[in-house]
Amino acid sequence: MLLALDIGNTEATVAVYRGDDLVAMGRLTTNAPRTPDEWAAATAALLAQHEVPARAIRACALASVAPPVTHDLMEGLRLLTGVEVLAIDAGSPLPVVLDVDEPKAVGADRIVNALSASLTYRADTVVVDFGTATTFDCVTRDGRFLGGAIMPGIRTSAEYLTRKTAKLPAVDMAAPPRAIGRATVEAIQAGVLFGAADAVDGMIDRVRREWPGGVVPRVVATGGLAAMVAPLSRTIELVDRDLTLRGIRFAARHLGLDW
Repeated sequence: MLLALDIGNTEATVAVYRGDDLVAMGRLTTNAPRTPDEWAAATAALLAQHEVPARAIRACALASVAPPVTHDLMEGLRLLTGVEVLAIDAGSPLPVVLDVDEPKAVGADRIVNALSASLTYRADTVVVDFGTATTFDCVTRDGRFLGGAIMPGIRTSAEYLTRKTAKLPAVDMAAPPRAIGRATVEAIQAGVLFGAADAVDGMIDRVRREWPGGVVPRVVATGGLAAMVAPLSRTIELVDRDLTLRGIRFAARHLGLDW
């Protein structure tokens, strides 16, 4: 089995593949420090929930945008599974061309998103990834990563709003029935979620106008809040919740891992 991890600044999404089949998925928080032993214990507990023995893991690969936790997490995974952990980054020899001014600065999550989109859809694609940040990853059908955009994530914006204002409460992320909120909670939800959807649509309009060759790229959403935002957007065409993890699996296979 392959253990694949998408490590973000707030959460790590963990997946187990048997061959090419996704058999388990869960999340671990990454915003609190853990020792390697603690990472091993937390991952073991997550695997046990899905009845996956740690020693059934034959390969492990990750894409991380959280350097402070990556080393200890990798060591914890090695202790738990007994296998070396492959970290995917801009230097990995993958079938994606980083056609940007600073290729070494491209985040691992955006690289595997581009790889996954090019191999899954075989079409020019914009991946909108709703995480701690909302990223727009632009990739052509032949695997050329053109760059994109990065804006504050939905939860990030909502938390900053309530933290910096004395009288606005923290709210659950749920789309209200109308844009004109009739209570404070509704007003915050409308501003955050409808505002995010409209911001995505505005960015996609701009990206499509700039796309090379006059091609109209398809728009695929992924990440934790993708399913919530997609129905509010006029440009998101589909939600692919496993796109990033699938990209890690594609990368692991291409880089010679066997499970």
